[in-house]
Amino acid sequence: MTKTNHIAVLTVPSPHSWIVINALVERFGKVTVIAEDRMSHMELIARRMKRHGIMTVAGQIGFVLLRKLIDRRQRPRVAEIIREMDLNTAPNPACAVYQVGSVNAMACRAALAMVKPDVVLVIGTRIIGKETLAAIKVPLINSHAGWNPKYRGQAGGYWALASGDPDHAGVTVHLVDEGVDTGDILYQCRFTATRADSFSTYYYIQAGVSRPLVIRAIEDALNGTLKPCRSDLPSQQFYHPTLWGYLRTALTKGVW
Repeated sequence: MTKTNHIAVLTVPSPHSWIVINALVERFGKVTVIAEDRMSHMELIARRMKRHGIMTVAGQIGFVLLRKLIDRRQRPRVAEIIREMDLNTAPNPACAVYQVGSVNAMACRAALAMVKPDVVLVIGTRIIGKETLAAIKVPLINSHAGWNPKYRGQAGGYWALASGDPDHAGVTVHLVDEGVDTGDILYQCRFTATRADSFSTYYYIQAGVSRPLVIRAIEDALNGTLKPCRSDLPSQQFYHPTLWGYLRTALTKGVW
């Protein structure tokens, strides 16, 4: 009898995460999605105020508002990327979805105990705390939209391009530890952006590029053949740009 592999995905459901999840379903059959809620705006602002101060957070809020306009203008390009890369952004009805509020909630750990996964994939959640990490006794793998360790944190693809570093505009699949995208690397791949692309489209391209890497990493985990490695690149954590920083980069470097 063929063994059924139990794969769990911790994520905030989005078109980008479903691109990867649907690729997993196509390769392995249905997976279990353990979905956390997106952090509330007020909670997110409060946390960032403590870390960055009022001026930076005000600039980041301004960028988020501008991005809504950019997102609307970029809808035709997003549709083009979806068609060209054959991306499936729709929620998959074959997947059981457990809503848990937060990956750090007891509900998440209870869902994991019930599912008993052989491997867990993380896509775009908040930082996973010690209790949940300790509860996961199987390989815990993250799909990160950036080139680790040089572009950890948020919007790694954008920051690589904004820094004039296209050789490190890419994606990383890595093991999860207590840090922010600091775990050992499994696979990495670059992506190519055109002048038609922007902050609104990079994530779609990166999700498409990451699919074969994630599948390979999951296969390795299930087969017991993971080969993690380290990188000697400088390590830096990035956050969302401010409005003025984003506009300056767009106008001087053409990176939107």
